[in-house]
Amino acid sequence: MLKDEYKIFEDKMKKSIDSVAADFAAVRAGRANAAVLDRIMVDYYGTPTPIQQIASIGSPDPRSLVIQPWDASAVKAIQKAIQESDLGINPANDGKVLRLLFPQLTEERRKELTKLIGKYAEGGKVAIRNIRRDALEKFKKMQKDGEITEDDLKLAEKDIQKLTDEMTKKVDELYAAKEKELMAV
Repeated sequence: MLKDEYKIFEDKMKKSIDSVAADFAAVRAGRANAAVLDRIMVDYYGTPTPIQQIASIGSPDPRSLVIQPWDASAVKAIQKAIQESDLGINPANDGKVLRLLFPQLTEERRKELTKLIGKYAEGGKVAIRNIRRDALEKFKKMQKDGEITEDDLKLAEKDIQKLTDEMTKKVDELYAAKEKELMAV
């Protein structure tokens, strides 16, 4: 019975890790990566739309991305969305395609990005700890209502703590990998 409950909380924790991984993917390291555009929404005929749904994105070389909208009228809307984002890059517009040129990361910018991914990692850990808290509250309520014994409660607390430790370790591993990627020359 408790195993089913564990699965629910484990799935929630895994979603938190996936969210952190998505946040990390959006942080630009040394190479141009289309994932930096994942969070940018374009006002396309009054509807917020991801860039990937209205344009093809290519990377002709390691320092640039080319965005080619399927509808030429969307070029200006995409350009505006990129300029208003926190990407910090001004796209070059030739009327049909947008070019994003990624400059070499400076040491100062690398440190800023490391702090940013640190915040993302800490946010992920907080989310995981909140899920642990919710799980423990649920198990305590179950014990109070007589659904589980006190021994089951102690076992559940131990198991949930073990799961929490595993998940926070995964977040730390993701952080370490992204930090290494940012600091690589």
